[in-house]
Amino acid sequence: MSDDYQVVNRARWDERAPAHAASPEYGIERFAADPAHLSTVVQFDLPRLGEVRGLRGAHLQCHIGTDTVSLARLGARRTGLDFSDPAIEQARELAATAGVDVDFVVGDVYDAPELLGAEAYDLVFTGIGALNWLPDVRRWASVVAALLRPGGRLFLRDGHPMLSTLADVREDGLLVVEYPYFERLEPNVWNEPGTYVTTDVQFTATRSMEWNHGLGEVVSALIAAGLAMTMLEEHDSVPWNALPGQMTADDLGEHRLTDRPWRLPCSYTLQAVKPS
Repeated sequence: MSDDYQVVNRARWDERAPAHAASPEYGIERFAADPAHLSTVVQFDLPRLGEVRGLRGAHLQCHIGTDTVSLARLGARRTGLDFSDPAIEQARELAATAGVDVDFVVGDVYDAPELLGAEAYDLVFTGIGALNWLPDVRRWASVVAALLRPGGRLFLRDGHPMLSTLADVREDGLLVVEYPYFERLEPNVWNEPGTYVTTDVQFTATRSMEWNHGLGEVVSALIAAGLAMTMLEEHDSVPWNALPGQMTADDLGEHRLTDRPWRLPCSYTLQAVKPS
């Protein structure tokens, strides 16, 4: 697999990180104003996340650090990893503003055991919008297993692969499967000028290269890496407007189909444990 995808995708995220930090959706200023403030993603995760106080945790593909800082506020000792220098710069500024001690490291997720330390973590956290940027989910699962101490666990919530198969919104409102559900060697290549937050910034890095990973492929990859599944829940919502014009947001910013939301899984939560 060529590393071209990393060059293309890093340019996209490097350009968007400052715009995301300035956007109302990420709400950076609320972290400074309210010492108890948590990101909406972590607020959604709380009923399933369990106690994290005192745990040493790694957040893979942490972007600008809002979820990483939120987990630190819950008492976890956090390290965040992302391949974008500008994203990590924003994350470090956020941690300083929020008054929490978080280590942030620039690097590729596949290099995480070498960069962060093998068998050093009680909790590996991966949040929304992460796995679609990786070409090989089995390699990712081996990284997670290498990071975890015996008895440590993975907590993953991500967009559902079924959502990623859908064509753009149609005038008749039908949901049409257009794109791959299963992981394929070749990526889906997109050319999109915008981003998922409110901003007036005109971006020049518009291309991206992404992969879908079927739910069974993710589960099987973790089992093959030696982890034991302890939770798998599918949700009818996702924390961005994935189908504009067809979704309604709730108070946490979770978007679900306005018409019969039970038709479509939009995200899922998965937990797995490395046996002692």
